[in-house]
Amino acid sequence: MAEAPAPIPVLDFEVLDVSVARGVVPLLSFKVRIAEHAGVPVEAVTLESQIQIEAARRRYKDAREQEALLDIFGEPHRYAKTVRTMVLAIATTQVQRFTGSVEADVRVPSSFDLGLGWVKYFHALQDGEVPLAFQFSGTIFYQGDNGNLQIAKIPWDREAFFRMPLRVWKQMIDEHYPDDNWLTLRRDVFDRLYRYKARNSLSSWEEAITELLAGEADAPVANGRPVGAPATERLRITNIPDIEP
Repeated sequence: MAEAPAPIPVLDFEVLDVSVARGVVPLLSFKVRIAEHAGVPVEAVTLESQIQIEAARRRYKDAREQEALLDIFGEPHRYAKTVRTMVLAIATTQVQRFTGSVEADVRVPSSFDLGLGWVKYFHALQDGEVPLAFQFSGTIFYQGDNGNLQIAKIPWDREAFFRMPLRVWKQMIDEHYPDDNWLTLRRDVFDRLYRYKARNSLSSWEEAITELLAGEADAPVANGRPVGAPATERLRITNIPDIEP
């Protein structure tokens, strides 16, 4: 009678928590519980985690959020067609030997580059939670009955869901970029802005952009007038030939 094949590890995953990890670059650390159900000791796991933002599982009733999301989803009446899932990150985590269950830290490098759609999304939200979906794959290393190292693949249907508190992302950004935002410009646009700043003898990029925005309805006001007078009101400069309105 043939012997029954040796059992293969069966893993399930649960995302327990998220925190800000300390590092030179912004990092989110997701605490993931890995449970093995076949009673097989696991030597190691190379875990691949694809994390997606399931934006359709959240409501957007705040007027400030709706305005900030115009660049991503358009007008609110179009949300049924435009709100889509976005990939947040793909992370690789090495998990050490365990039996039964273990908790692993899935670390995800983050960013404040507003040229990225998911960064725009996080930046637009005011409070609440962000619905995330984790899709797991990778390789399990374990010992067979004869003591030889065996390999098994994590099935593609392994997944977990987690509602991430927005305050954690905001805390991470505040720690790494206090009172700063990033803006990436096409090089020719930057060159025009640089020439405008130099011609107007402006001391900082903030001053240059504030002056260009002085006519906007939400421009800051001091002493009854917008901060950063329009260039047409300055004595040294009569026009702005390179900056389009």
